Amino acid sequence: MLKLYTDTDTDFTPELAAEYGYKLISMPYSIDAHTTYPYVDFDTFDGHAFYDTLRGGVLPTTSAISKEQYIRYFEDDFKEGDEILYVHFSRAMTNTFDAMDQAVAELKAQYPSARFEEIDTKGITTISYAIVREVGDLVKAGKTLDQVLEWAKTEVDKFAMYFFADDLKFFRRSGRVSGLAATMGTLIGVRPLIHMSQEGKMVSVGTAKGRNKAMAYLVEKVGELGDDISSHRICIGHTDAPEIARQIGFMIEEKYGKQDIVYVYVNPTAGSHCGPNGVGVCFHAKHR
Repeated sequence: MLKLYTDTDTDFTPELAAEYGYKLISMPYSIDAHTTYPYVDFDTFDGHAFYDTLRGGVLPTTSAISKEQYIRYFEDDFKEGDEILYVHFSRAMTNTFDAMDQAVAELKAQYPSARFEEIDTKGITTISYAIVREVGDLVKAGKTLDQVLEWAKTEVDKFAMYFFADDLKFFRRSGRVSGLAATMGTLIGVRPLIHMSQEGKMVSVGTAKGRNKAMAYLVEKVGELGDDISSHRICIGHTDAPEIARQIGFMIEEKYGKQDIVYVYVNPTAGSHCGPNGVGVCFHAKHR
């Protein structure tokens, strides 16, 4: 039997995970030395309350989970000799998958009849959300594990994500964005424009003076790189900026016609690096 896994850094909630049959791995964040595991330590993510704490000056940190935690997640399905597929956020952004590799190697040695495969979405938050849902759709449609893996070889790189941040202090501290000028955050009204690269990293691609120009940039990218966008979800993620997200959705439909647009609250672990009031658009593309 095929068992699906994803993690909370893909913006999946327990409700959506249950709809597709995913088991959800919780990725933690810490505030004032108190570590929280999403959907383990709370049932529902209160995005507005979380991002308000960041607006108040709190700077959360994030951490990897241990080999032992991964073993606890996977062991029952290894024991059953199942096929296991983990669709996860980018390996290039974390060392947590080193611990996972150790756990999987140990479990394979104990339970050799099980099969473990993974799909690296080469992203985090909204772009990962889009890919995890597409994989879920394929499995619902009856595709086999090998068919899904074959799909991923070409399709993962055909999901593009562009976004802008509102306050660079979060990114500057984490060092998660390459090519980001450290002084940029001191320029009033300048919004850094960032995308997820084919290597699975966040890369600065420029700046926009003011929010309206940043929004227009995202909308233009959908037209410039979009490929068969009407046959795929357009996912608009935000860090407690629902009005801005919906305005971008309106601009996209005004320019490109009616679309299947999904609005996604960015999870707190990824949001700890992005900060509040950011918005990003993920769409099916010719390339990233």
